[in-house]
Amino acid sequence: MSTSTSTSTSTSTSTSTSTVSTGASGGPRGRVGSDRTGGGFVGAFTSEWTKLWTVRTPYVCLLVALVVTAVFTFYYGSIARINDKPIQPVGNASVSSVVLTQFALVILAMTTVTSEYSTNSVRTSLLWVPVRPRVQLAKALLCALVGFVTAMVWGVLGIALAWGPFRGHAEFELSKVAYQTVAMGVYSALICVMTVGVAFALRTAAGAVAMIFFVVSALPGMLVGLGGPVLLAINEYMPQTVGGYFMLGDGEAPFPDAVSVLILLVWAVAAHVAGLLVLRRRDA
Repeated sequence: MSTSTSTSTSTSTSTSTSTVSTGASGGPRGRVGSDRTGGGFVGAFTSEWTKLWTVRTPYVCLLVALVVTAVFTFYYGSIARINDKPIQPVGNASVSSVVLTQFALVILAMTTVTSEYSTNSVRTSLLWVPVRPRVQLAKALLCALVGFVTAMVWGVLGIALAWGPFRGHAEFELSKVAYQTVAMGVYSALICVMTVGVAFALRTAAGAVAMIFFVVSALPGMLVGLGGPVLLAINEYMPQTVGGYFMLGDGEAPFPDAVSVLILLVWAVAAHVAGLLVLRRRDA
């Protein structure tokens, strides 16, 4: 009787254990892994978008650039009238202002990377999006989009403000205005992409700004100042020089507009490759 009861209890216990084990493997725990699809690139981009617009830096950068565009283009049109310059496309005023306003976008793009390294929040970003190239690409695409749209807005604003001061020393041709406005957007977007790559490579705000300023602005000035056929030839392929030819679109560029865009793309890709190599070697 006792033996029979023990056997029955043992069998019941084994059956219960088996049932619990089966339930655990087929229950919610087993389904959690299969339901995790992740946000992919869209999720990474959305995360970067949210992070960008929840801090003050982008708003300050865009506002400063807006003010600079307004002041510079008004001044440009006034000087052209005072000095009795030949008639030129009204969009030249906005294009010329990019020499200054591009650095507002440089700072905006740079802080999307360097601010995370300075606060160690980059560790969280890389935990959320463990695919390193995806993080870099999401930041680059976001900054390129912001740069493209805002530069076009600045271009339109500059044209509107410069038209009055020109007083007959500028011409308004819709196709030319449209070309220069879009070209400003393309150039600014590629400068933002290049900045993100440099920021990932150097990881400090001071280093990234110094490098971009040197390559984009200081070095071309040095090459032109020193002169000589070799240095002047090198200057023709610097980002700001190529971008100036592309945005003006006056036919004086040493190569077609498509080649100008290709050269800017090479600069942007080179910066990103450098940033990605550093990111893969030492992510945080």
